[in-house]
Amino acid sequence: MIERFETGQRMSKVVKHNGVLYLCGQVGSGDTVAEQTKDCLSRVDALLENYGSSRKHILQAIVWLANMTDFNEMNDVWDAWVPEGHAPARACGEAKLARPQLRVEVIVTAVEAE
Repeated sequence: MIERFETGQRMSKVVKHNGVLYLCGQVGSGDTVAEQTKDCLSRVDALLENYGSSRKHILQAIVWLANMTDFNEMNDVWDAWVPEGHAPARACGEAKLARPQLRVEVIVTAVEAE
């Protein structure tokens, strides 16, 4: 069974199938990549909590940066956010994001907490 949550015409914020949660890409506000990453990850936390999971249950994360020169700054925030011993499989690449002011976007797949 596929369940869709917070669904609009274009996308759902979360899709659940067989206990796996697929989150739509999350972006954040702020002037720096660190500020945007913190805000973005707080949005990931909120969605995970609302749908029965947590950052300890993330299977995979895909991080898009508008510019790879922001890699270390984003990783400083990321590394502080990921619980020790629970690092997901992760990819990070550079992409042109939806709006010019966006510097980071994170896509997460997680399982429901047991």
